[in-house]
Amino acid sequence: MGFGFAETMSGTWTRDGVERPFRFTVKVRSGRLRDFRRDQVAEMEGTVDAGDLATGQPLRGTLLMKPFLGRVLRYEFEFTGDDRRPYRFAGQKDIRWLAPLRTWTELPGEVTDDRGRVIGRALTRFDLKRDGLTFMRSWRPA
Repeated sequence: MGFGFAETMSGTWTRDGVERPFRFTVKVRSGRLRDFRRDQVAEMEGTVDAGDLATGQPLRGTLLMKPFLGRVLRYEFEFTGDDRRPYRFAGQKDIRWLAPLRTWTELPGEVTDDRGRVIGRALTRFDLKRDGLTFMRSWRPA
């Protein structure tokens, strides 16, 4: 028995100097708590919308959850673009207790292509007002 929750992050990503919308929605599942306590990595799957790259494309990845001792939440996922090529997003929330609202809700990251080249940078945010209650209600044993 473990836990699960759902989360949506939205903002923009910039490619070739042009800012475009970027949004992903994920369902996160920890797996068995005994295993999660050891590595603190949860599986996630969902969809991603990245302007001029991906429209409602499925994603799969992991979420490293060490917000208290490690002060980090690291999101990594892979998806296929509308052009049928593979891409990867990697972003990290560095938790700072002197700026908790910003550091818990803001996720900077990079989008890379199948060769590992950075093709764009993203900045997404969790909208606490709009999605906070839904997020809290989504937490479940899994």
